[in-house]
Amino acid sequence: MEWRDQGILLSVRGHGETSAIIDVFTIEHGRHAGIVRGGTSRKIAPILQPGAQIDVSWRARLEDHLGSYTVEPLRSRAAAALADRLSLAGLNAVTALLSFALPEREANPALYKQCEQLLDLLGQHSVWPLAYLRFEMALLDASGMGFDLSACAVTGTNENLCYISPRTGRAVSEQAAGPWVNRLLPLPPILKGEGQGGDAEIAQALQTTGYFLGEKLAPELGNRPLPEARARYVDLFLRQITER
Repeated sequence: MEWRDQGILLSVRGHGETSAIIDVFTIEHGRHAGIVRGGTSRKIAPILQPGAQIDVSWRARLEDHLGSYTVEPLRSRAAAALADRLSLAGLNAVTALLSFALPEREANPALYKQCEQLLDLLGQHSVWPLAYLRFEMALLDASGMGFDLSACAVTGTNENLCYISPRTGRAVSEQAAGPWVNRLLPLPPILKGEGQGGDAEIAQALQTTGYFLGEKLAPELGNRPLPEARARYVDLFLRQITER
């Protein structure tokens, strides 16, 4: 069994004395792991940095085996990630969430393309937070946990949609919220694709996506806790907002 693809390196862990097991989000083969022989060497180790764009060739005797990778670098994002704490935290959040949420060996070219574009925006703090929010929404969609914001779940109207039901992910209008308003999640306009939104609005939207990631998606994946990297990025983002 053998194939060649391009992908985003998600994680690296040691294997034996000189090898490494890498997890790669590839275009045509989804999230796919494999062994890199000599992955801890001075020549290869600098290539194996999370977030890197790489060309990979995978080979195994049988399709369900772990298999081995040979890797060629296409684009490193280490410099952009290490430029500041927020960029590094953002990169770690993206790779951790992809490792957490994506099923193994299921291709999702649309999500892959969005992730590639997101990571290419590292360091561009004027556009990154909104792009990151869109990534979390796309990840929820890909996991079957996306929002239905087309109309109010109670009245059917598409006006004054201000809340999201934490149970169904459907929009709720201001008029229909009634006595349940304190149980609903905020629906800032940015989640509906309206305008660019300021950082405060994006932060509010991340509260809502974070709820669905932690309280809806995580239980479906064996009740594993949401990666701490996501909370670290959001906390750092919120701190920078308050310090301005």
